[in-house]
Amino acid sequence: MVTAGHFLGISRNTAYRLARRGAFPLPLVRVGTQYRVPTAALIAALHPKAEAPPAISGDAS
Repeated sequence: MVTAGHFLGISRNTAYRLARRGAFPLPLVRVGTQYRVPTAALIAALHPKAEAPPAISGDAS
């Protein structure tokens, strides 16, 4: 969670505070006393899907 917070520009203390409130910007999994951020969620947040390029109208010839 600390690494995810770093990539999101959130300090360690803020990341844990948000996690305790249920307000962390990514989904969290609690394992015992630790919080984990699923890798897929972090990757998706860092690399949002690109928009489709605009369609080309008309004949290209």
